[in-house]
Amino acid sequence: MTDAPDWRRRRWEATHERIFEAAVGLFETHGFDQVSVSRLAEAAGVSVPTFYAHYPSKEHVVMRLVAPEQVAALISAQPADLPLAVRIRRAAIESLTGIGAEVRDQLHARWQIIAGSATLRNRAGEFDRITATMVAQACSDGDRPRPEDLVVASAYLAAYTTGLLTWADGDGEHTLEECIEAAFDALARA
Repeated sequence: MTDAPDWRRRRWEATHERIFEAAVGLFETHGFDQVSVSRLAEAAGVSVPTFYAHYPSKEHVVMRLVAPEQVAALISAQPADLPLAVRIRRAAIESLTGIGAEVRDQLHARWQIIAGSATLRNRAGEFDRITATMVAQACSDGDRPRPEDLVVASAYLAAYTTGLLTWADGDGEHTLEECIEAAFDALARA
């Protein structure tokens, strides 16, 4: 009976991926704002409650919030004596290292959908603020992040998202890393 939990996990992952693929296809064809959750569920061959068991909203299908532990690991992997801006910049670029072609293609498809929807562009700002709080918290010694760390993290997360959107809007002339580096450079010059 030790196979039962593994089988359930594989089944859950397969359903999760099927919902994602169906949603991306519908969003690319019809636009994010024109696709309802019931239509997503139907296309994936699941019920609406099953959709919500996998994703809290249709926005979360394409917009993924990084776990606080992942943020803390990325930041703590950087030398603590570096300024926070440099630590964030290095962590952001290093997080892209080793991403395979399939994952990069999925990332590009997701960000093209985000770039094409005013609703999702606005939600990206909300996700930036949440992630910036996680970054600042990862740097804090106490219960609350320092306001100056929160300002720096917020600015760099907004620049990171701008780089992603530029990459999604682009014609493939620049790599993802080039777009993000350009956004960080613009922020550093400001």
